[in-house]
Amino acid sequence: MSSNPVAETVASLMPRAKAELTELVAFRSVADFDQFPKSESEGAARWVADALTAEGFQDVALLDTPDGTQSVYGYLPGPEGAKTVLLYAHYDVQPPLDEAGWTTPPFELTERDGRWYGRGTADCKGGVIMHLLALRALKANGGVPVHVKVIAEGSEEQGTGGLERYAEEHPELLAADTIVIGDAGNFRVGLPTVTTTLRGMTLVRVQVDTLAGNLHSGQFGGAAPDALAALIRVLDSLRAEDGSTTVDGLPADASWDGLQYDEEQFRADAKVLDGVGLIGSGTVADRIWARPAVTVLGIDCPPVVGATPSVQASARALISLRVPPGTDAADATKLLQAHIEAHTPWGARVAVEQIGQGQAFRADAASPAYQAMADAMAVAYPGQEMQYAGQGGSIPLCNTLASLYPQAEILLIGLSEPEAQIHAVNESVSPEELERLSVTEALFLRNYAAS
Repeated sequence: MSSNPVAETVASLMPRAKAELTELVAFRSVADFDQFPKSESEGAARWVADALTAEGFQDVALLDTPDGTQSVYGYLPGPEGAKTVLLYAHYDVQPPLDEAGWTTPPFELTERDGRWYGRGTADCKGGVIMHLLALRALKANGGVPVHVKVIAEGSEEQGTGGLERYAEEHPELLAADTIVIGDAGNFRVGLPTVTTTLRGMTLVRVQVDTLAGNLHSGQFGGAAPDALAALIRVLDSLRAEDGSTTVDGLPADASWDGLQYDEEQFRADAKVLDGVGLIGSGTVADRIWARPAVTVLGIDCPPVVGATPSVQASARALISLRVPPGTDAADATKLLQAHIEAHTPWGARVAVEQIGQGQAFRADAASPAYQAMADAMAVAYPGQEMQYAGQGGSIPLCNTLASLYPQAEILLIGLSEPEAQIHAVNESVSPEELERLSVTEALFLRNYAAS
């Protein structure tokens, strides 16, 4: 990175950043309070609130949102007449999945092979630290030239919409000229990227019932309708032979015309096993950024160990459907529900319950803030031009903010590049990316203030 005072300051702050991220990662802040203590999320929220207070933020508050979680808010005033920028991150994290699959404990930040491992290091506790680093660098080099609002969400990973509903009820709170969502990531390490589209998401729970109770498979199997087999038929109907998503009535043929994703590189990033083919048709970018994608997230049925010779009376599945910009998530939910009901065999009883939903998002990449970001990235990543990419994941708050503040410019950056393995075991963050993106954000705020 070329030498400049902001970059030098961020570099000097990296040991502190590592110590703080270690503290933040230690909170088991999964916003599923059936699995994890609510006190862990509350502790993480207090940590963020204390950090903002220490940086001179005013009106720091723990906001009790309608889904039973807390978001953290703070306001740092800038010069009179300055623009206002909202910085977003979330402190809640995905469950660690199989803790035995982690090389090191998921809630202990561990340095290994030049990366920092731990749940939330990239998604998105590292984003909280990125915002703090950027602001500290500016304070040490002439001051923060804009009014800054920070919002750290407590339930983004659950998709339960607490902050979205709170923002709708208090529309003045998060109003800003520009919003920086620190929950995306570079296309790969060292390639500066802004995310201009996000797929939306609907999450449904499906239950199939066929019998009053389980039956002996020898005595009744072959005529008694098996709920698990019926559910498997339903799930299989959601994919074509090539693995493409097929929900009746849902378009699935759009194309992506931006940055392309090399197929071999994708195979490497996704760690696809040798000899196993990719699913779907079109380019990789078409499939992951421009088209719908269904995923079976879980099935409730007897485990293999301890299974008995029984015809199953009931079975459940949790299904995620990602939808691209241009498709309304509520409409997609209705189509998914209708598809499931139409493809349930043997007259089995089926119930579809919606668990979560978020709309897709498309940014206006021609806005002045994008030029300010491009100039900042050119300094933080010498020799590289800012790239525009999509993201297959969802950040439901983006559409809420775009609706509440239609004049605001929204940019998505962050630490979740492919090597980070967010949502998987052994999640990690590149400290070099944390450093460069913190410099980027600081320079962006300076550039934007002068634009």
